[in-house]
Amino acid sequence: MNKIVFVEDEPEVGQLIAAYLGRHDMEVIVEPRGDRAQAVIMCEQPDLVLLDIMLPGKDGMTLCRDLRAQWNGPIVLLTSLDSDMNHILSLEMGANDYILKTTPPAVLLARLRLHLRQHAAASGEAFAPALTPHKVMTFGTLSIDPVNRQVMLGGAEVSLSTADFDLLWELATHAGQIMDRDALLKNLRGVSYDGLDRSVDVAISRLRKKLLDNATEPFRIKTVRNKGYLFAPHAWES
Repeated sequence: MNKIVFVEDEPEVGQLIAAYLGRHDMEVIVEPRGDRAQAVIMCEQPDLVLLDIMLPGKDGMTLCRDLRAQWNGPIVLLTSLDSDMNHILSLEMGANDYILKTTPPAVLLARLRLHLRQHAAASGEAFAPALTPHKVMTFGTLSIDPVNRQVMLGGAEVSLSTADFDLLWELATHAGQIMDRDALLKNLRGVSYDGLDRSVDVAISRLRKKLLDNATEPFRIKTVRNKGYLFAPHAWES
């Protein structure tokens, strides 16, 4: 499990990203203050540091510069400031990457893993990216392999996009539980449901079709009226 120190002063952002990365085999320590972060990082010795720019006590740019003089691990700035100048300045301060907070969580995860792999290779360390702590999950004729991102149904492989697979994995890991739109959006994309977004409904419909669920009366991925969706663990026998 990789350890990350995330310096972020907005509690909701820190909790959402920490929870998402935690589900993908990363331990995240959230520190809300820039002036305390360096001491925390030197004490914890994480594999990667994730920094916001606008921080109390010390801004992320200054922290990146000061930290780089003492620590050689990957530093990634995660910010809402979409500025070419800030992007350039962060790299000159020693950052490895500059990522906007609007970036989908799955893309953020992929880029963090890339920096972890590159740093491990440069350090001469063996690194095997741990996509998930889970093994293959099986529900009757359905099997989901999270490492190879492969789905089999009735002995035939099901072709899923990255988004489709992530949605299926989220539902399957909560089999038998109702997942509402807000939970799905937060877990998959790091955003809250605004009451209007229908992307989850469209994605569920697409996933049902690929998994041969009944479009009129779905019984594998059920709709629970006014509550959300439920992955039925015992509906995959045939």
